[in-house]
Amino acid sequence: MKQASAPDQTQQFRHYDALTVFLHWATALLVLFQFALGETWGLPTKPVHHLMVVAHLTAGIVLSVVVFVRLYWRLTGGRRLAFLLSLLDRLCAVAMESALYGLLVTEAGLGFAWRWGAGQSMSFFGFLIPPPFTRFSSGTLTWVENLHSWNAWLIIALAVGHAGAALFHQFILKDGVLSRMLPERSVNP
Repeated sequence: MKQASAPDQTQQFRHYDALTVFLHWATALLVLFQFALGETWGLPTKPVHHLMVVAHLTAGIVLSVVVFVRLYWRLTGGRRLAFLLSLLDRLCAVAMESALYGLLVTEAGLGFAWRWGAGQSMSFFGFLIPPPFTRFSSGTLTWVENLHSWNAWLIIALAVGHAGAALFHQFILKDGVLSRMLPERSVNP
């Protein structure tokens, strides 16, 4: 009777762990949701506009927590698959990930600063978190608002580039990069 040999590391770890996959897609969906709300909340009338702002604030707090959990997991326990990439691909991936993490943390900080700097509470599922500091001047507040908006567009631009690179790897290079970020049971062996 033949004994089955254990798979080598490249075969055994061809997918990210479940928490990394969940955090990745939760981040992507929350970023798209946040961007859509922020870009369209000026269109509807007051009651719907208010609900959109409250949803944006709540989702922003959730996204902030997801990003910090993701960073912690990435630094402490998340599976890394860099050994499957070429040196150039590794460098590009690290640069993109670092830029997106940095921009997401910055976006959260700017969002809190904008809301609290206007003297308004953050709303988290209706629970109000009052500002911990005094109001900003109108010039400072406008500056923070503009940075928040431009940073959001930069996040979207990089996320589109990130998605485009994943699709290029998956369908042109056919190296399975995208399938590594899908839940293992949804990928054919």
